[in-house]
Amino acid sequence: MPNEDSSPTGPKGLVFDIKRFAVHDGPGIRTSVFLKGCPLSCTWCHNPESISAEPQISFVAERCIGCGRCVEVCRSGARRLEQGRLVYDRSKCTACGECARVCPTAASEIVGTWRTLDEVWAEVSADRVFYERSGGGVTISGGEPLAQFEFTLALARRIRENSLHLCLDTCGYAPEEQLREIAPLVDLFLYDIKETDPARHQQHTGVSNQQILANLRLLDRLGRPVILRCPVIPGINLREGYLEGLAHLYDSLNHCLAVHLMPYHTHTQAKYARLGIAPAQCWGREPDPGEVEAWYEQLAALGVNAEQP
Repeated sequence: MPNEDSSPTGPKGLVFDIKRFAVHDGPGIRTSVFLKGCPLSCTWCHNPESISAEPQISFVAERCIGCGRCVEVCRSGARRLEQGRLVYDRSKCTACGECARVCPTAASEIVGTWRTLDEVWAEVSADRVFYERSGGGVTISGGEPLAQFEFTLALARRIRENSLHLCLDTCGYAPEEQLREIAPLVDLFLYDIKETDPARHQQHTGVSNQQILANLRLLDRLGRPVILRCPVIPGINLREGYLEGLAHLYDSLNHCLAVHLMPYHTHTQAKYARLGIAPAQCWGREPDPGEVEAWYEQLAALGVNAEQP
């Protein structure tokens, strides 16, 4: 994905969130930088705001008080009031963000803003003392951070220059040369494995897992530490042989530290309506804690170092 600005001041990244004091995105206390844009189209995606490589407007009608401030600043004519109620025509919206800027109730919010390297670095470096005390650091996530490779590489270099621990959360669907270039800068790869079966991976993500697995094995040959992060969706990818397939993949790697299972949850379904996009093609079932525990026990019996993230 191209950067909005490749000026001499450096690349910009399209960021949809920076989460401080994160504890589930790698070791210790971390700051996680979430970049927009993803080359996969997972049928169960629970982070729809991460898919598009463009800024978006999230609109929650229940929060709108009909004040009309957004109508006044909208330059594309996408908003109007009818009998005191806001009518929002997304087909005219350019996602400029002016509506979000003036909305007093956060009914309208911009999802994705272009940030400079210096701006992002200023935010992630603010908590350096917590990283050092907890063994934490910075995690670059998405979306798919390699889809914004120029910015991700620049941020990784800045983090390495300042001796902070870096995790890269990636699905691995990227050109091999990108993995080779960024690998020396990354302390730990959090590597998504959506499906081990090639046909089912194509069916549920829209792409083959051939490049993903090839890049995983490349990182292993390069001696880079990896944790496999594996979504588990009952009724979709949880099938006979799925956990065995993960165990086989884990066993084939020399530098895989652990497998993290990521049980499906449904609390983000409302995001689709807020973004004005079609809902996920597959709604999975949320597993109960007993089921999750059984999955970990099964992986442990197969010789896998399976850990709760």
